[in-house]
Amino acid sequence: MQEQHAFPFLREILLFLILSGILIPLLQRLRINQVVGFLAVGALVGPFGLGLLADGVPWLAFLTFPRGEGISMLAEVGVLFLMFMIGLELSAARLWAMRRWVFGAGTAQVVASAALIGGALLLLGMETRSAVILGLVLSLSSTAVVMQLLAQQQATGTPLGQAAFAILMAQDLAVVPILLLIGALGGGTGNAHDSVAMLALVTMAKAIGAIALIYLVGGKVVHRLFRSFAEHRQPDVFMALILLSTFGIAALCAQAGLSMALGALIAGLLLAETEFKHEVELMVEPFKGLLMGLFFMTVGMNIDTRLVLEAPLLLGALVFGLVLLKALVVTLLLRIGGQSWVRAFEGGLLLGQGGEFAFVAIGAAMASQVLEPALGARVMLVVGLSLFITPVLAKIGHALGERHETRTRELVASGDQSELASARGRIIIAGFGRVGQQLAKLLGEQHIPFVAFECDAKLVSKLHAEGKPVYFGNASRPELLRHVHAGEAPAIVLTMDHPASALQAVRGIRREFPHVPLFVRSRDEKHARALRLAGASVVVPETLEASLQLSAFVLEAMGLDERQVDAIVDHERAVVTARLLEPEAKA
Repeated sequence: MQEQHAFPFLREILLFLILSGILIPLLQRLRINQVVGFLAVGALVGPFGLGLLADGVPWLAFLTFPRGEGISMLAEVGVLFLMFMIGLELSAARLWAMRRWVFGAGTAQVVASAALIGGALLLLGMETRSAVILGLVLSLSSTAVVMQLLAQQQATGTPLGQAAFAILMAQDLAVVPILLLIGALGGGTGNAHDSVAMLALVTMAKAIGAIALIYLVGGKVVHRLFRSFAEHRQPDVFMALILLSTFGIAALCAQAGLSMALGALIAGLLLAETEFKHEVELMVEPFKGLLMGLFFMTVGMNIDTRLVLEAPLLLGALVFGLVLLKALVVTLLLRIGGQSWVRAFEGGLLLGQGGEFAFVAIGAAMASQVLEPALGARVMLVVGLSLFITPVLAKIGHALGERHETRTRELVASGDQSELASARGRIIIAGFGRVGQQLAKLLGEQHIPFVAFECDAKLVSKLHAEGKPVYFGNASRPELLRHVHAGEAPAIVLTMDHPASALQAVRGIRREFPHVPLFVRSRDEKHARALRLAGASVVVPETLEASLQLSAFVLEAMGLDERQVDAIVDHERAVVTARLLEPEAKA
């Protein structure tokens, strides 16, 4: 008993670390989503799982979390770091780069989903205040689950992955006003004669003022602290500053009557705007999986699985309704944004679940007496179940998307076979982006025949319908090039944007067609040297030609003769070209 007072909740901390040490590598090996795994284990070893048997089976007390006190302490730490990491992701530069999706589609998704969910709850007889809060909270999806699934599918860089990430960023931004609204509505129950809406507005105004003060003053203090201590370059000092910023600003928010979770989010936002952002991310990265696991395991422990047995059909209908409503909203928005119907539906299934922030917000709402504990417990269970089924839904959506794209490629390719067979003696353009299209325009004006290949099936369908000789396919494949008689082509031009793909294509083409002139676009001089060594006849670095043209305009503006400028530019081009041949000469 004495030891318990000396180090409170030591057993709970040790048990969590043991479970994490076993779970994290096991889930990675089995390729099971970590969030779902931690939720399941938390539900299993928590007070509503095996913890219920701990009184009758004493040894189970050492392997479970039968008491709520230790869980709540762990949960608080998990929530703070989860919110800190969300804030760290929301840099102004990142938001501005994706502003159309973040502030357009993302905002529309939150508003439309909140309106539909809140409206449905009102129709079911829920009071307005609870319906508004739950509508907003349930409109958010799980950043942790979705980003992990996209990474597993290697889809984070695809148009759908980028759109999904932008919508998640907009949802993360919505966290601040939702937390403020919960605090305001929680404070609006004291005076029966005052309007709840007016009290909510006053409370929110005070909260916004406090946040602005913390943000402005805290930003200057945090930046100066990091700048002064960063000179020492000591990792332990840097980690201490991260912890100080997180817990210090969380404590300031608590003193101002705001949520500590909101304070941790603000700490992340402050550091995201400094030059130390990437260093902070590197310091937090080793603990990221552990801290996320801590949060989701404690969430699983708070899910009362007995409620499933009480009303399984009702819970199933609520989970289905939540996912269906959100999936429909996301599907329509992605379709409007330019995705195909199948890819848009894939995105809808991916973002249809409730989010991890729901557990934070519902806990705050129950503490503020905005939600009744029984209702809050049921909503948490609905969100938890929606997280469990998300990997399955995402797998179905991804399979449908891949199948649709494969079918589109086959249709485009099958319609092109007869036309391609007659493509003799034409220049072959591989890659029909902006560079390829400009080249094709110039060739067309000079009545020089060409044939082009592009991997974007949607772009190919559009251009082919316009009568352009553009076909679907990867020009690095020898069988495709043989089909268009590449050995008889006057030249092959590679305008691919991806450096590795271009290098692979040059090697393949040169191996199959050693005598065909091969003109290649490169990113820079380093990439150009690699392409030359692989067998490219002529390599044009993007940076070289842009800088030479700009230099020519400047020299002419300074009064130099046009012929003199041409001589200078040609000489510089020759010098760079000779430099590109140096590795080959040495070899």
